Amino acid sequence: MNGKKVFLALLVVFLGFWMFQDPHGFAVSAKDLAGGVWDALTVVFTGLIRFFRELR
Repeated sequence: MNGKKVFLALLVVFLGFWMFQDPHGFAVSAKDLAGGVWDALTVVFTGLIRFFRELR
């Protein structure tokens, strides 16, 4: 079995275990992660928009 497949399988098992043992904690963590990703993407795309506006 490939190392990436083993890692992916362990990750899925860990996330599944966490989801069933502490669903509220899992949901809070997922919400915080999604919020952080959204904020990072907002910063990146705002910077890109400013960059391309300055090229004009």
